[in-house]
Amino acid sequence: MKAMILAAGKGERMRPLTLTTPKPLIEVAGKPLIEYHLQALARAGFSEVVINHAWLGQQIEDALGDGSRYGLSIEYSAEGEPLETGGGIRHALPLLGEAPFLVINGDIWTDYDFAGLRGPLAGEAHLVLVDNPEHHPQGDFALVDGQVRDQPSLTYSGIAVLDPALFADSGSGAFKLAPLLRRAMGVGQVTGEHYQGRWVDVGTHERLAEAEQLLGGRG
Repeated sequence: MKAMILAAGKGERMRPLTLTTPKPLIEVAGKPLIEYHLQALARAGFSEVVINHAWLGQQIEDALGDGSRYGLSIEYSAEGEPLETGGGIRHALPLLGEAPFLVINGDIWTDYDFAGLRGPLAGEAHLVLVDNPEHHPQGDFALVDGQVRDQPSLTYSGIAVLDPALFADSGSGAFKLAPLLRRAMGVGQVTGEHYQGRWVDVGTHERLAEAEQLLGGRG
């Protein structure tokens, strides 16, 4: 199974840090945020990773290289303009192949063990859901007997396994992932799980500080 890290956003809520540094390279406890993902993927047995980028993307390529020092092989999906979550994944499908793949938002931090997602996919998507954080109290989806429903209850963590078939009729250009997921939910094609471990959406300076506190200052 290949993995994709979404790293194309501008991180506008993290300015001025992101004016000169892409958000995935912002340091959390002395280490670029994206490196936590790369190291966790290597520990979980992944070997091939695709990273999309747009804003200051060359910095990401220069910093991470071919991935060999992480025990990985990294390929890059460059976007002239950000294609949003769905469009960015659709654009990278030629690099991801025809099998289901893991996708991770580049702007989260978590201690989730990705090894548990390497099994067969039952449907078109499997989502990892978490308790609603303070900044998103309403949640996104519900989990009912292992199936994800389009009802606010839990929050989508930014971690999922997706089948390329989910994008069969999506077309090209910029579009969001959520409408495709909701359509698949409507026909019972989205499974899920509720993760109750450590997870932070590192989208603001305050939540960056929260991730730093969780990590206890260790690199």
